[in-house]
Amino acid sequence: MSEKFTPITLDELPLRPELVGEEPYGAPQLDVPVCLNVNENPYPPSDAVREQMGKAIAESARTVNRYPDREAIELRTALATYLGFGLGTDNIWAANGSNEVMTHLLQAFGGPGRTVLGFSPTYSMYPEYARNTLTNYVAVPRSEDFRIEADAVLAAVEEHRADIILITTPNNPTGTTTPVSVIDEICTRLAEVRPDCIVVVDEAYQEFTEFPEDSALALLPRHQHLVVSRTMSKAFAYAGGRLGYLAATPAIVDACRIVRLPYHLSGASQAIALVALANSREMLHRVDALREQCQLLQQWLREQGYDVVPSQANFCLFGRFEDRHEVWQKLLDRGVLIRETGPDGFLRVSAGTPREMKAFREALTAIAPTITKETR
Repeated sequence: MSEKFTPITLDELPLRPELVGEEPYGAPQLDVPVCLNVNENPYPPSDAVREQMGKAIAESARTVNRYPDREAIELRTALATYLGFGLGTDNIWAANGSNEVMTHLLQAFGGPGRTVLGFSPTYSMYPEYARNTLTNYVAVPRSEDFRIEADAVLAAVEEHRADIILITTPNNPTGTTTPVSVIDEICTRLAEVRPDCIVVVDEAYQEFTEFPEDSALALLPRHQHLVVSRTMSKAFAYAGGRLGYLAATPAIVDACRIVRLPYHLSGASQAIALVALANSREMLHRVDALREQCQLLQQWLREQGYDVVPSQANFCLFGRFEDRHEVWQKLLDRGVLIRETGPDGFLRVSAGTPREMKAFREALTAIAPTITKETR
């Protein structure tokens, strides 16, 4: 009779000390009628584009016995063409989502003895990127209206001797933006007092802004330590494709090439992303509608008496609630999933289809009499 197998627990493993007690990151993935919690573009590619993607996968399978292009030259060239701003292949790096792009940057420029500076509230993965790359993470608060100013950034850099700065615009979870002029001022002043500091501008939601062409990409020729990160997961309706990328001087791209794993982008990933980029107009054609839905949503929430943070993304924060989890649960009980994130008392909801927005409004209206708002 074989000996019964008793698995050990996570607590019994010799984890790195900073991982003890930690849990995997992730928004709830629940099978509900209305999912408005992860800022996706709710409109899938057309039948014609899906057919092209299927053919691209079939073609890539012909050589699946061989390694893919580890430099992803064709894909990086297509990304440079999409971005414009005079960028070329050598200015672009691509990886499995902007998560891996950020990890590459911290592997290259962070590490033991180095500090990355963020501005809270902001994207909740930043501390985990830092932890996983043994980089010290420091977050200083944004202003009362959730924005950042050059003076505050420079003061924080000096206080914490930051080696990397993360500026998220539009910021997740607040949706607030940092003007390009402010980023320019930050980079210019840093060159005088902290010239080796890397400034990473995370523009994951840039396509949703009122003026998407007003991008930090325009600053790259003037600031050699500036990086602009983007993703195809949001506006591009390509979350399942897992493709993130950055634009920077070729030297920064070379630094990422040093730390990336061999053949980190599969042949299938590159093939489908090329199809998506070739059909960029169609993949992005619902962005204007989602931008409008988000603005209408914010207006409606204010009319219902909620405190709403003005957002330029495809999501917004609203509150304030004494018990936001209770509100989240009551919406979920009605088949509407939003996100419990951001400052205390707030919830975040993504812009969806008109049907999804109607379902959200109806659910929130139905539970409104049971909601206790925070008194300030």
